[in-house]
Parts: sequence; structure tokens; C-alpha cells
Amino acid sequence: MLKAGDPAPDFTAPDDDGGEFTLSALRGKKVILYFYPKDNTPGCTQEACDFRDLASAAAEKGAVIVGVSPDSPKSHAGFKAKHALPFALVADPGKEIVNEYGVWVEKKNYGRSYMGVARTTFVLNEQGAVARVFENVKVKGHANAVLESL
Repeated sequence: MLKAGDPAPDFTAPDDDGGEFTLSALRGKKVILYFYPKDNTPGCTQEACDFRDLASAAAEKGAVIVGVSPDSPKSHAGFKAKHALPFALVADPGKEIVNEYGVWVEKKNYGRSYMGVARTTFVLNEQGAVARVFENVKVKGHANAVLESL
């Protein structure tokens, strides 16, 4: 897992509108890069909507919000439209980005082990370095905590 002070790994990947998203294109801005398990699940929907509701306040602080999950661009497009999300959702079906950021981990649920995304948010500074890491995110109040950290 990356820590504060580490350079954020750059990536180019498909996004929700069928285009390509490149992280380094956001240099000069703060970036709220949040990783979530799956579109249209209760916790992930709440987290996305919380970030949506704070997007203009984040922009006022010079920050851009970007969500990443292993879902497809088509899934992201539907999720974004359904919830009027004003930020990019990046598709990582090959799990390259989640692995590079150290958030593809073994999880346990009801005695069963499986691999999945650890809900994690990285706040990146204007130079593209990790300024803050929020691990083991609990959705309630998380977006506000991230905004306050800017």
C-alpha cells in the first residue's frame, strides 16, 4: 500500500464515457482518488453520492474527484448516469491499477476468503504525490473527512 510522500503511480485506463483517462493529466490539481469495490451496491452507491454532493466544495479547494473500480466502462456509465455523478469513473477490469495501488487484497466474509478491492481513498497533491491515505474506509462521514483534509 502506498503511503504519504510516495509518488502516485500514473495510469491510463478506460473511463465511463468511453474515452481514456490519464491520471498525470491532472497534475497541478489536487486529486481525490477513491477505490471502491462495485457499482450499484449499497455502500459504493452511498460513497459515490456523498462525493457527488461535495464535488463543488472539493473544486473550490482545487481538487478533482476520480473513482476507480474493476467494473467495466459500460457499468460505470450506467452508474454515473443513474446517480448524476459529476466526476470520472475509471474502469480497471484487469485489476492493474488496484494492484499497483495495493488495494486488491484478500478479504473474508462469513468464513469465506476472496480477493477484492479494499475501500481506500488517496489524496494526491498538485505534484502527483500521495498527501494522505484513508484506509479501511467506513462510508458514513468519509467524504466529509476527505474534504476536510484538503
